Amino acid sequence: MLAFFLASPEQAAAAGDIRVVTGSTMGTTYAVKLLQSDDTLDMGALESAIDARLERINAQMSTWRPDSELSRFNASTSPDWFAVSTDTVRVVEAARAVSVLSGGAFDVTVGGVVNLWGFGPGGGDARTPSAREIETAMTATGYRQLESRASPPALRKGRPQMYVDLSAIAKGFAVDALARLLDARQVRSYLVEIGGELRARGAKPDGSPWKVGIERPLPDAQSVQSVIALRDAAIATSGDYRNYRERDGRRYSHTIDPRTGRPIAHALASVSIIAGSAMRADALATAVMVMGPEQGWRLVEREGLAAQLIVRSERGFRVLATPAFETYLVR
Repeated sequence: MLAFFLASPEQAAAAGDIRVVTGSTMGTTYAVKLLQSDDTLDMGALESAIDARLERINAQMSTWRPDSELSRFNASTSPDWFAVSTDTVRVVEAARAVSVLSGGAFDVTVGGVVNLWGFGPGGGDARTPSAREIETAMTATGYRQLESRASPPALRKGRPQMYVDLSAIAKGFAVDALARLLDARQVRSYLVEIGGELRARGAKPDGSPWKVGIERPLPDAQSVQSVIALRDAAIATSGDYRNYRERDGRRYSHTIDPRTGRPIAHALASVSIIAGSAMRADALATAVMVMGPEQGWRLVEREGLAAQLIVRSERGFRVLATPAFETYLVR
């Protein structure tokens, strides 16, 4: 987990006011922490609603489920409109906005290339793909070749073999979906986390903001690099220090640059983005991670993003934080 909830002894003492719902989804875990001010909230019904919402999102957007609507869209080579849910269209349109913003560093149509490198649902063999194989897989990519419409909700591919992978944005969408579910039930204070992507509302029982730790990017140990106070905002972190493979004596990140078709290979180890929605933070963190320390830093400065970049250096790590991000830091 790249970011995680922190609790002090004083907060733990007040934890009787906090209810927790946990489970598994999207190949990872989730936790919903909420402040229950009275007994009117039916926790059993809430747990069922959370599980049902996450199951619906998986049925829509998972590439690991052959029967999901996204898997069926990927399997189709038809140039016609393919009916999908409003949720899926919303995520694709949000992804396109970040693709444009990042100059193609974020592109959900890169799924076929991800699969080629062995990081997709089918796994892969131990060999490194050839330049010709990468070039061939890249011909099926291009975010401009993926169309969407809102009514009736549908997607259309401009390249028959296009394979869409929403894994770099879907967890953020799911966090936002659970936040909306809690809002609809009049829950005024909560922290929702799925696989390290978080969104907070309100405050803890003592009135202080929810505190979130950002990991130091070490492959074999968990330690805190930064602590932020999160209230009415979301945070997502992208890193390459846990999910990678070693082949032919080289280390290959699971993050593929859609512009080259190859794993990223630069000094940027971790990116954290704070935004109004977890979906946008999720996609932006991946985009900056792909771009690397120089290009990524120019993007976050240009757009005024709340961002922290942790860069590998000869002496360990160099931490860069924008002014907007520094306002959230707990000193």
